[in-house]
Amino acid sequence: MTTPAPADPGTNPAAPALTLPEELILLTLNPGSGKPLCAAASLAYGTAGAALAELELQGRIREERGRVQVVNPLDPADPLLAALLRTLPQAKGRRSGMRARHWVDNFDKHVRDACLDSLVERSVLSRETRRFLGLFPSHRHFPVLPDLVPGVRRRFTLAEAAGYPDHRDRLLAALVSAIGLAGELTRNGRPGRTAMKVLRRSEWTASAVHHNVKRNQSDGGDGDWVDGGDGGGCGGGGD
Repeated sequence: MTTPAPADPGTNPAAPALTLPEELILLTLNPGSGKPLCAAASLAYGTAGAALAELELQGRIREERGRVQVVNPLDPADPLLAALLRTLPQAKGRRSGMRARHWVDNFDKHVRDACLDSLVERSVLSRETRRFLGLFPSHRHFPVLPDLVPGVRRRFTLAEAAGYPDHRDRLLAALVSAIGLAGELTRNGRPGRTAMKVLRRSEWTASAVHHNVKRNQSDGGDGDWVDGGDGGGCGGGGD
């Protein structure tokens, strides 16, 4: 079984254990503004895909011809992952299951908000809430530990320099490309973006995320939701 990764293993014993969607949230967080580096909608799709990736890493699900199937219904230790697993159908043949891109589209905002709530409840992040036009809540999130986000990014940079030897690191890089932040987070310029794009195309979870990000753009959406805070300028093209 794959266990959640620490934010910065070996350098900060107080760093929290993180699921893959939580790690993606911290990796893409601007700690100064409290907002993501990309549009909120793109991040939401990314966290939904990351939740599927985490469930796959833990041996709970598999993908067959674009459809997600449960192969081990035993609840994961993380309560959010356990709840999400119960939304997916049991495997009943090669053509059974739910389309991955549809699941990502249906659960995007729910997964993102639930992960943020968990990080706040565990005092990993603090939350600042404002009201847009006095009515709609807008949230910003700030790391409680000042070295948390730099630690997550340092781990990502080390994985990139090593060629992503771990499957978890490859998944994270693929998801970064899927939401359009490869150029922002690579330390290796165009070759770094290209490497992440290759990973994106090879990982079904990242492909499902990228499909929804591109569809949202083609539909004219700017990728931001008021209650999730206003995202950054990146729309999530991935190329």
